[in-house]
Amino acid sequence: MTNSNKDLDAEFDMEVDDPIDFLGEDSSEEEIEQLRAERDDMRDRFMRAMADAENSRKRSERDRREAENYGGSKLARDMLPVFDNLKRAVDTITDEQREAQKALIEGIELTMRELLNVFKKHGIDAVAPEVGDKFDPNIHEAMFEAPVAGTKAGDIIQIMNVGFMIHDRLLRPAQVGVSSTPA
Repeated sequence: MTNSNKDLDAEFDMEVDDPIDFLGEDSSEEEIEQLRAERDDMRDRFMRAMADAENSRKRSERDRREAENYGGSKLARDMLPVFDNLKRAVDTITDEQREAQKALIEGIELTMRELLNVFKKHGIDAVAPEVGDKFDPNIHEAMFEAPVAGTKAGDIIQIMNVGFMIHDRLLRPAQVGVSSTPA
């Protein structure tokens, strides 16, 4: 070890009992307070930087989950008319047509079921109200209102299109007719 290294080691090995003596004779209480304030400022900056990093991590995790769950919303919304058209086709089939075109109709029904299975696989569920259910503006869209005897105001009297949810978000409200106060 060289002489200068020995001096440095000795300097670091000394114990500091009095911070004023350690800083030197010309140090004052004012300088010590300034150093403490600087230390506190650095600690505050460090804590804020740590909090910002944690918030950024949480935000990116939330964004990743949302992209995973809702990233396909646009494609799903674009596929809903395909479902609607298949449903309309199946709903208009008569018994005579069913007998005459059994294979074709089975193909259409299988295609519709497969589309629903793909929707289900990606967290998309149908909102299919029944006639007589209570109108809920959070998941239903009132297309018309009409007085119907034997119903209460706000009862669903007709379903035009089923709605769809993607996970916990509404993709499309069910389109329904609602009873107004009967005449």
